[in-house]
Amino acid sequence: MRRAAAGNGGASSAGSHRQSHRQSIGQVSQGDNCRMFQPSQHDVRAFFCGTWRKQRAAEVLVPMEAQAARWIDEHPEYHADLAHEAAALAASYRVEDGRTNPFLHLSMHLSIAEQCSIDQPTGIRQAVDLLAARRQSLHEAHHEVMECLGEMIWASQRSGLPPDGQAYIDCVRRRATA
Repeated sequence: MRRAAAGNGGASSAGSHRQSHRQSIGQVSQGDNCRMFQPSQHDVRAFFCGTWRKQRAAEVLVPMEAQAARWIDEHPEYHADLAHEAAALAASYRVEDGRTNPFLHLSMHLSIAEQCSIDQPTGIRQAVDLLAARRQSLHEAHHEVMECLGEMIWASQRSGLPPDGQAYIDCVRRRATA
């Protein structure tokens, strides 16, 4: 952002850059005090492909892109998918086809990282830290947390009840102590 502010006349261009960035990842501003984050499939795929392109070109990454770039680096098997944005936007990643959806997977890494950064649900940061220490790898811990997150979402959808954050944390803790 420093580059945008310095190169285009200060605060108004920085604000313009932030607005542009929010739009690029699906964050919609509704008034000064109400912001929603509602990325479409297209937004998510374009975000990860753009991040990969910028990283390869050694361009400045905004903080969310820097977080995404870390997880993209951990998954070289996704680099080809990310390198061709048009193909990625049109691709179908169905379980029946035996293909992992790289955009869902990377999004889950970002979601788990965000949950840990704000400790929401309460206790998730400690549970993930314990699991990462046990596995000696934050990356491997994230993959196990994804399984717990998937179980929680599946149970919620099946029962029609809200997601059970405590069951989610308990699942991660069980893995950390097993």
